[in-house]
Amino acid sequence: MSTPVSIPRNLLFRCKFPCPQLKKEPKGFEQFDSRGELPLLGIFEGQLAYARVRVGWMDEAFLLAAAVRGKSQSLWVRSNQPLESDGLQFWIDTRDTHNVHRATRYCHWFVASPNPAGGRESASCGMLRINRAKEDAPTINRGKVTATAQLVTGGYDLQLRLPSSLLNGWSPQDQRLIGFSVAVIDRELGWNTLGVGADLPLAEDPSLWSTLELVGG
Repeated sequence: MSTPVSIPRNLLFRCKFPCPQLKKEPKGFEQFDSRGELPLLGIFEGQLAYARVRVGWMDEAFLLAAAVRGKSQSLWVRSNQPLESDGLQFWIDTRDTHNVHRATRYCHWFVASPNPAGGRESASCGMLRINRAKEDAPTINRGKVTATAQLVTGGYDLQLRLPSSLLNGWSPQDQRLIGFSVAVIDRELGWNTLGVGADLPLAEDPSLWSTLELVGG
C-alpha cells in the first residue's frame, strides 16, 4: 500500500495582503503602519510563532521590519554563512507572476541579519542570485539596502529599506501587485514563514510566493 502524501495546508490557497504607502520613513517596528503587518501563516504547518513582520512602500523604496522575541540563546550570525545565520530571507517579484516555477528578471532574493556586536554596522542585508532563474535581475549590486537592528532582551528588531534601484520593474503607479514571501529563520526557534516553508523550493519558485497589494498613493 502506498504512503499517503501530505499536502501543506498553505499550498492549497494563495493570499493577498495590503502593503500601505508610508508618508515618511519609520524609525522602528512600531512606527510602521499596522495595516502592513503580515500574518505568518506557517504556524498552520506547526511552526512556533515568535516573529512579527510589517511592510510598507514609498515611490522610491520598499520597507520591511521584523520583531523577533522569545530567544534564550545568543544570536548565531556568520558573515560567511548568511543562509544559515539568524535573520530574514525574503523574495520580491515586481510582476507578481504565479504561473511559472523559475524566477524571472523581475524576481529578487534578499538575506538580512542583525549584527550581534551592534555598533555602527548594526545589521547587514545582501541580494543573492536565485538558483535556476531564467534570467538574473539586472539590478543586482546597483544599490545598497539600508539595514539597522536593535538588540533587545530575548530577540531583536530589524528594519530594512530597499531603494527602487535594486528592484527591477518597480513601478508603484503602474504595477500595484507584487509577488512576495518572507522567512524569519532562527537556529534556536526554527522558521516563521508567510506561507509554505523549507520543505518546498520557496527560494527559487515564485509560484509559491504570496501577493502584496500596494495601497495608497
